[in-house]
Amino acid sequence: MAIGWITVLKLVPWGDVIKNAPVIADGAKKLWDKVGRQPLAASSTSPPGSELAAARADPDVVASMQARLAEAELSIAQLHEQMQASSALIKALAEQNTELIRRVEINRVRTLWALGLLMVFGAIAGLNLAVALSGSAVG
Repeated sequence: MAIGWITVLKLVPWGDVIKNAPVIADGAKKLWDKVGRQPLAASSTSPPGSELAAARADPDVVASMQARLAEAELSIAQLHEQMQASSALIKALAEQNTELIRRVEINRVRTLWALGLLMVFGAIAGLNLAVALSGSAVG
């Protein structure tokens, strides 16, 4: 199962991911700023023009339209709350993604340094072994 994940991780273009992480985070912050500052739109309580005359003539139409308006305002308020929650989630995920990519990059650099040190120590050990073997063969 782990080999499948390793294969998937090898296929990810990490250079592109690292390069685009700040752009994604900035986009999420802009979205959050835009949505977070938007106040809930104030609704108009007067009916549209063509329905105005009919509403004045029939009180049932007025009550019906007021009920529809109240439902619409409630729906708009719920959608606005969902939009703000979604924007907050997107912002949080973008920040987590940026931090994750930063840590992956740090681990990549550390791994390269460790590999380089391992190669140096391996070369030194190989030279020591060669010197020890050549010294015991001569003597």
